[in-house]
Amino acid sequence: MHKASNKSVNLLMIALFLGAMASHPALADDDDDVQKMTEKAKAFGLISHEEAQSKALAAKPGVVKEVELERRKFKSGWDYEVEIVDSNGAEWEVYIDAKTGKVNSINRDWF
Repeated sequence: MHKASNKSVNLLMIALFLGAMASHPALADDDDDVQKMTEKAKAFGLISHEEAQSKALAAKPGVVKEVELERRKFKSGWDYEVEIVDSNGAEWEVYIDAKTGKVNSINRDWF
């Protein structure tokens, strides 16, 4: 009986968390970051952050927590890092090639 109650409470907590995440903007931390990201995308001929978010969700369903545009460290070019929380509450980082829209990688965020 207690296991069923605990499972119900856990599912409720996950649902509340995902609902709270969905009510917040799924973009960078503030409006300035979104504007800068949009300006960079236009300047360099990259896909929009909305398009990157859509491609990331197609690859890893869940709720988008944050989207960031980042310059690659080892290869030239740009990636969108899309942070997603799945239905189990696990966090994932999906990297989208900002030029082509291709999914470069999907990694579990363990921290």
